[in-house]
Amino acid sequence: MSDENRPDDLFAMRGLRRGAPHEGFPHRELPGEVAYEIVHDELLLDGVSRMNLATFCTTWADDYARRLMAESMDKNIVDKDEYPQTAELERRCVRMVADLWHSPDAAAYVGTSTIGSSEAAMLGGLAAKFRWRARGGTGVPNFVCGAVQVCWEKFARYFDVEMRRIPLRGDQLTMRPADIARYCDENTIMVVPTFGQTYTGLFEDVAGISRALDDLQAAKGLDIPIHVDAASGGFLAPFCAPDLVWDFRLPRVKSINASGHKTGLAPLGAGWAIWRERADLPDELVFDVDYLGGSMATFNLNFSRPGGQAITQYYDFIRLGRQGYGRVQGAIYEVARHLAEGLSKTGLFEMIHDGDPRRGITAVSWRLRSGQDFNLYDLSDRLRSRGWLIAAYPLPADRQDETIMRAVLRHGFTHDMVDLLLADLDRCLTLLRKHPLGLSRAEAGGFTHNATAVVPGNQFARR
Repeated sequence: MSDENRPDDLFAMRGLRRGAPHEGFPHRELPGEVAYEIVHDELLLDGVSRMNLATFCTTWADDYARRLMAESMDKNIVDKDEYPQTAELERRCVRMVADLWHSPDAAAYVGTSTIGSSEAAMLGGLAAKFRWRARGGTGVPNFVCGAVQVCWEKFARYFDVEMRRIPLRGDQLTMRPADIARYCDENTIMVVPTFGQTYTGLFEDVAGISRALDDLQAAKGLDIPIHVDAASGGFLAPFCAPDLVWDFRLPRVKSINASGHKTGLAPLGAGWAIWRERADLPDELVFDVDYLGGSMATFNLNFSRPGGQAITQYYDFIRLGRQGYGRVQGAIYEVARHLAEGLSKTGLFEMIHDGDPRRGITAVSWRLRSGQDFNLYDLSDRLRSRGWLIAAYPLPADRQDETIMRAVLRHGFTHDMVDLLLADLDRCLTLLRKHPLGLSRAEAGGFTHNATAVVPGNQFARR
């Protein structure tokens, strides 16, 4: 169609007068504005990310962060010879994070940025496996953990490591230090406490677990290291609970992973893996690559990846500093406690985590008190009709008959937004009382008819 015959109105153009290509590779080309409008309009069906309280990931960024991301979209972070200053900013971030987590010698740091904390966790696990093998380990290696996120199941399956998951018991919803010893043996490559549990938001007792392993070593001679999965807590406790000991202040902690794109405030696609000292990262995991213009070391599972996330993480670090992170994260904890107070006032819910910065991350989790005519899946579904995405799901092994809900509060979620959520919650509760859905908790089980709850076998996909 010639330019003079093209309609003036975008929505009268030919590409928008038929459905978007769905099957196979399309034959015809489309004008850029038409292709953009098709994709833009389809994305209107997505939820509003800032109202998604199921995700842990950053959903707000300032204009400067957006500008840096746009300016860096063509930078491949692995190509350190071509983009040396991007590599320098990544190096500075690694050193800053090592310092934040009390590395015994931050100047002799060792670590890397990753595409997220799942990759960082797997690197920590691989390093533990290689160290175990170098010490003469034979047979099938194992690691011990509590109720972990699915990335650890992937690590176990992909890298042939047995996962020994300690089930929940009693009223404790985190891994008990007293239970550690019975699950460890000479083939245990590490114990993995979760510093910010996915299910509840609670911190596991890293210091208590370290003491339990000290006792085990004294009794049986087993020297078992700790890898801390601090996907969310790693950028919260240093600022809001600095006296809480969970990091490299414990000599048994050999590596830590965290998500920059969670409470680190970086855009999606930023993670960090830090080792206590150089000897804790086996040389076999480090590759020298020379075909991008110069010799460079790499020890990531991914290779080519964008540099904007590490660049923007550095921007966050220097813009906020310890003082700014403390102020920002402290404000999010205040918002979490405001939500917990509002939920408690209904009289319908028992709080599991109320946003206390010494107990867990900026999240609130709760269970429904008995005797109600609805369950938490019903409530999750009703809230979704108002645009709120809040997860309802069963607890893990040995407690799967119990359903809880969890809301994650992130940078950009305000006191006023909590008030709006609580008002909608009240409307939904009123509706459920008047028109109960009639689905019992037993009938709901682990299955949901909406996207906010979790289907067993596909729980908590992380990055």
